[in-house]
Amino acid sequence: MPVQPLDDTTLRELVGDAVTAPSMHNAQPWRFLFRRSSRTFALRAEFGREMPEADPSTRGLHVGCGAALLNLRVSACHRGFSPVTTLFPRPAEPDLVATVRLDPGSGGPGVPRDAELAALHPAIRLRRTSRYPFDGRVIPGGVRALLAEAARREEAAFAFLAPDDLDGVLVLIRDAEVLDLTDPAREAEQRYWTRNTEARIPVDGVPDYAFGPTDASGRALNRDFAGTEAVPGRDHALFEARPQLALLRTGRDRPADWMRAGQALERVLLTAVAHGLVAAFATQPLEWPELRRLLRDPALGTGHPQMILRLGYGPAGPPTPRRRVDEVLTIEP
Repeated sequence: MPVQPLDDTTLRELVGDAVTAPSMHNAQPWRFLFRRSSRTFALRAEFGREMPEADPSTRGLHVGCGAALLNLRVSACHRGFSPVTTLFPRPAEPDLVATVRLDPGSGGPGVPRDAELAALHPAIRLRRTSRYPFDGRVIPGGVRALLAEAARREEAAFAFLAPDDLDGVLVLIRDAEVLDLTDPAREAEQRYWTRNTEARIPVDGVPDYAFGPTDASGRALNRDFAGTEAVPGRDHALFEARPQLALLRTGRDRPADWMRAGQALERVLLTAVAHGLVAAFATQPLEWPELRRLLRDPALGTGHPQMILRLGYGPAGPPTPRRRVDEVLTIEP
């Protein structure tokens, strides 16, 4: 499509797409600054929204910022720009996680890749976390290959667990959920990021209507955002006995790699939406160092595990709240 003018409306639309990205406990730990003189967005991590108990390294925070960065790139390509991205452009400013310069179209070797990103734009507003049971349909091999290729484009590896490895990872998820529920500091931190929608209209965090049902079989596929508190009227449901779980990994484990993991994650999720899939996260084992180390078993693949995804066919989750664009975007002359 023809390139759009960089007026305030377009800038707000770009950031409006970016902030639909998933983030740990929907904390939305990002801010955007646009400088007209250089046609460049600066993406800054908002460390005041970190989680010292569950995410002391801020790995998860950076993954969320990377997902927002990917959405910004997709939105820019959709509007005819050619985004030029630099991760951590100034090492002395660790909160400046990326810059994105909006060049007016590519016209060169980057055109096919830009076109692929632009094609994902309709999925941005459809992507939601689904904490509901999925049906038993197996994801076709061709779709699995497309998801792996989406991650590879962002310098990450993505692979579904083999049947022989699934049970072991399910045990790690259940173990991590038990550790979470028996750790008062972690439960308090999680409770801080949940929202009672009868009390107020939320702008961040996980609202109670998005908790999803509990698993009637007692398995812990999803993080239980209710914690140890009972939610009156909450549904119970049987979840799939053999979920289709996938691991996303990076070759190294630095903040830049966490940003790459976030971009790969969101590219996988948007690709999944485009092929009729829904997704949920099972990140609990990644938040306990001793359990995350077990996920580096060579049988599960090489590299550092950054995300566990549950994918399949089923109901889409409800939309979760977002901060207003004006709260997270500053436009400079």
